[in-house]
Amino acid sequence: MDKQRSATITRALIQWREGLQLSRREQSVLGPELQGLDRQLQRLQQRQLRLAGFGRVGVGKSSLINALIGAEALATDVAHGSTRRQQTVDWHRQWGDDGQLQLVDTPGIDEIAAPARERLARRVATGSDLVVMVIDGDISAPELAAFQTLQDSGKPVLLVANRADAYSHSERRQLTDTIQQRCSSDEPLLWVAAAPRRPVVLPDGRVRRQAAPAEINPLQRHLDQLLDAHGELLLALNSLRAADHFSARLLTWRLGQRQQAAQALIGRCASIKAAGLAANPLMLLDLAGSAAVDSTLIVQLAQLYGVRLRGPSARRLLQRVGRQSLVIGGVQWGLQGALSLIKQVLLMAAPFSGGLSLAPAAPVALAQAALAVHGTRITGREAARQLLLSAHRGPARPASLLRRLQRADPQAQRWLTHHQPWSPEVGLP
Repeated sequence: MDKQRSATITRALIQWREGLQLSRREQSVLGPELQGLDRQLQRLQQRQLRLAGFGRVGVGKSSLINALIGAEALATDVAHGSTRRQQTVDWHRQWGDDGQLQLVDTPGIDEIAAPARERLARRVATGSDLVVMVIDGDISAPELAAFQTLQDSGKPVLLVANRADAYSHSERRQLTDTIQQRCSSDEPLLWVAAAPRRPVVLPDGRVRRQAAPAEINPLQRHLDQLLDAHGELLLALNSLRAADHFSARLLTWRLGQRQQAAQALIGRCASIKAAGLAANPLMLLDLAGSAAVDSTLIVQLAQLYGVRLRGPSARRLLQRVGRQSLVIGGVQWGLQGALSLIKQVLLMAAPFSGGLSLAPAAPVALAQAALAVHGTRITGREAARQLLLSAHRGPARPASLLRRLQRADPQAQRWLTHHQPWSPEVGLP
């Protein structure tokens, strides 16, 4: 991705962030997510990439980071993993013209339960632009599950096999084939030796293993090529994902806060429609009145959720709601029409039957009322979902920017192949 497109995305995200109108309550409830978003947007402006080391306890993540920066910045323990919390160090190695780099060391993933491991993987994915997943042999089940979680988040992942000095060339080749097949990944497996130990013969004839220089050239070359070619894209993707995640959280929270008011509004509209259908004798007026109540419901829900219904976007939204309502509530509308016709025939036959035909009209009206309540609730729920989607889809919204970038950039499309899009199904009335 070129610098011009990167600058365009940066400006759009900053404008979107400045345009957020957050109440004090929203700033308090969503404080951690908002702080994370602001940090990511600041890194985007400063062109500061974050690379996270990720993997099991003791695979050599800290040693690899030390080898990359050429200093013992992180503590290491040959007996066991020594990283207990996330640590960040600056890597004084530029990418592009003036890009900066940070390396993040994370705790091991095999000493925590599966749900916590998934949360850690998602947190690392959110807070970094590129994940370097370190293994030291064949990939284990916890490692494979974490790798798939990272892929599902749309995060680029480099697989790095440490301790290359412990395997022969043929063993490394066989392990490479096995690991790539299990991961279903076309990314190369990069073999390194972050803290190799070589046998040395002492003057007295004894043989000891002593520390040797790190062998990380394959990883360094790959990182240089990747960052020079796609550093701007990595930053843009992670910033767009962070903004999209916050936008979704904000909209879902607002929807949840307004859920009680929305339910009350839908209930009032359902009551009005039910009363009108029960009292009105004409089928055409029944259908027209139902459509009018549904339209009013949509407009009032839009006001409740703070979604503006103006111009072409409003027409598209109403069309979407209308289509969905027809699909979901088609049976109810058909039954309403049939019941209205039956009620009208019964009323017309009253003079000829001495009023006896009016007796079945009451149950018909009650059935219409029940269907009206059910149909209005369906319409209200679908309207709420479409309103939330409409607010999330706006042309300047992060989700729209992310989709456009995915369509325009083949590399972005490749990295986002496994990305699971957000869906507003929680908190609907």
